[in-house]
Amino acid sequence: MQHAHDQHDPDLSSPPATGGHSPGRDLLALVERPLGRRTLLRAGAFATAAAGIAWAVPAAAAGSRTAAPAPAGLAVPRAARAAAVSEAQGAFPASWTVRPFALSDVSLGQSVFTRAQQQMIALAKAYPVDRLLVVFRRNAGLSVNGATAPGGWEELGPAPDEQRWGPAEYVRGQNTRGAGGLLRGHYGGHYLSMLAMAYATTGDEAILAKVDEFVTGLEECRAALAATGKYTHPGFLAAYGEWQFSALEAYAPYGEIWAPWYTCHKILAGLIDAYRYTGNPLALQLAEGLGRWTYARLSACSAEQLERMWGIYIGGEAGGMNDSLVDLYTLSTAADRANFLAASRLFDLRSLVTACAENRDTLNGKHANMHIPTFVGYAKLGSWTGDATYTTATRNFFGMIVPGRMYAHGGTGEGEMWGPADTVAGDIGPRNAESCAAYNMLKVARTLFFEQQDAAYMDYYERTVLNHILGGKRDQSSTTSPQNLYMYPVGPGARKEYGNGNIGTCCGGTGLESPVKYQDSIWFHAADESALWVNLYVASELRWTARGMRIVQEGGYPNDEDVTIRIAQGSGALDLRLRVPGWATSFVVKVNGTTVASTADGTATPGTYLSIDRTWATGDEVALTIALPLRAEPTVDRADIQSLQRGPVVLSALSSSTKYLQLSLYDRMGLDGSLSRDVRADEYGYVTIGGQQFEPAFSGQDVAYHMYVQRSEKKIAFAGVDSGAANPTRTDGTSFLDDVWAGAPFADRQAFLERVQTTSAAWVAERLMSARDRQKVLVAAARAPFERPAVAR
Repeated sequence: MQHAHDQHDPDLSSPPATGGHSPGRDLLALVERPLGRRTLLRAGAFATAAAGIAWAVPAAAAGSRTAAPAPAGLAVPRAARAAAVSEAQGAFPASWTVRPFALSDVSLGQSVFTRAQQQMIALAKAYPVDRLLVVFRRNAGLSVNGATAPGGWEELGPAPDEQRWGPAEYVRGQNTRGAGGLLRGHYGGHYLSMLAMAYATTGDEAILAKVDEFVTGLEECRAALAATGKYTHPGFLAAYGEWQFSALEAYAPYGEIWAPWYTCHKILAGLIDAYRYTGNPLALQLAEGLGRWTYARLSACSAEQLERMWGIYIGGEAGGMNDSLVDLYTLSTAADRANFLAASRLFDLRSLVTACAENRDTLNGKHANMHIPTFVGYAKLGSWTGDATYTTATRNFFGMIVPGRMYAHGGTGEGEMWGPADTVAGDIGPRNAESCAAYNMLKVARTLFFEQQDAAYMDYYERTVLNHILGGKRDQSSTTSPQNLYMYPVGPGARKEYGNGNIGTCCGGTGLESPVKYQDSIWFHAADESALWVNLYVASELRWTARGMRIVQEGGYPNDEDVTIRIAQGSGALDLRLRVPGWATSFVVKVNGTTVASTADGTATPGTYLSIDRTWATGDEVALTIALPLRAEPTVDRADIQSLQRGPVVLSALSSSTKYLQLSLYDRMGLDGSLSRDVRADEYGYVTIGGQQFEPAFSGQDVAYHMYVQRSEKKIAFAGVDSGAANPTRTDGTSFLDDVWAGAPFADRQAFLERVQTTSAAWVAERLMSARDRQKVLVAAARAPFERPAVAR
């Protein structure tokens, strides 16, 4: 489908006259609002920047570097930029009763996350912006200044000059060179996001300068593309021509195109982050230009055309375009900002939204990361528009993944595809699980939490950010590569797909971003600032400007059970909400040395938030002791295929065998149901059970491992005391020991012995155990030495 929009900037305060539907006009009454404090504070910045978007690019001689004048947008005073950053954090829907802090409000202390963040910040400082701009400059006909493209998927491809086609120049099938290079620009978008967040995290002026250099370079390219007169809108910005978008509208398959809207999303998200975290006004102008081009292009498509487009495998993958357009709507003060929200809805795959809203699971066979990011956008659309269909669909979608399609480390998918519902062991294959999918599932969980504070969302968040995301960052510094894996497989004898660190791939791109924002979900606050939510137990410092408070969290969690939260500065009434993990068997809280809650007396409940509402003063301390039980977690579809976990940490057995390791665990159980006998843990989180060593999934090492083991409980033994009797099973596969330990945790030894007595009597009555074997079992239970400590250090 060819577009014939005016090459000059149209009146963008109203929808284009396409003869089609105009969702922007329909939403105006819903979203328009008078100028507020946010608009007025930034007025000065935009007045200064107004000339930036019209900046003409001087011609550059081939092979030489011509210094262009800085666009007016970057002459904005630092105070105005800081005000823009401050205001950008406050654009949240009213339904978000809980909200995030600005990234710059929180800094990491010393924790297991620190090494990965420091390694990524070093890369941010070292990597030249010129290399990231190569694909954009080559496409725009500008000098690349002698630089080379990053590589991988961020390459020029076989025909970069040929592929500058405008939509009117392209005919279906004209591209015969394949998809190689057609995702170019996506990695640069991720890099811009990483640089912006790295600046927010560090305040490093050198990183800020790189953000500005990058944005300025993108504006040069946008202006050069607009000057050609062959693209449909002056806001168009890409590292290839507009033809991929028109080819998709004619239903071109992956191979002729790649995923043009996916790439557009990464560029748009990068520009939004550059504005959100550094206050660069030109970045917002460029993002608004892309938003206007998006609205103009998609509003000319029919609903049937859009539905078919978004269902095309890979080619129709749009990343989180709907998510970023909602964000653009919340940040923009332009008169036509409603069109950004309208454009977000044009990315709806209505068949999937409807199915999820009705809780019909249609995910089997779908490409996981093609759809996960869209649900972040759907959740935000539900919050901003009040359309409950979006919200219900997203909540149900999350439930279709967690736990039924979730591997132990939080990842999902085999070979990037989803299998049947409630299938985990049956979907373990050679290529689980894509890092991008885990990255985006974190966003889904986080966004849902802002409106509905279900601790299960943050239990999932902790599991995934700790094990999959941190574990996906190789423990190795580099000045050229993100050192992030693509797949984090879970099968026996697997190795992580680190390769070259995944330069230029999608997972290399998300891997750039994750380490510089590890702190973004540790602390949340109530919309009215009356409560503070502690979601993750990660050593960090919170600077809460609105309350005049500075709060510090310290401790060696998750390798150590002690956590301290201290009011370092400030005072006043505050409801402190502490997440009690769903797996917690013992959670004790003391305030200034006095116990105020614990799981033992029922005042702290696993899988909820514990409220401590009081008046706080500088120097007050909250001491948490969170027991780190070693436990086995069976998969949903095969009880014998299990992962071992210590607190929130998934443990992987170090072995290159390609068959499941057979492991007997019941004879290592303590009365609380955790594994304790002959179990040792070191200060780095490595655990040894008998003679088998396990590494924490977050280690970032490149070794062969088993994330799952196969339980083999052939004999009945308790705490190392062998009864000499075989462990019988029912026809459904449940064994005698399964039946006994289903009663854990036991209040005391007597409760355990009573469980063994009643269970063995039942099995004898069912003729599944002989009376003689029952006697052996009772004797072994009586002799079992359960007084041993939980885990030796």
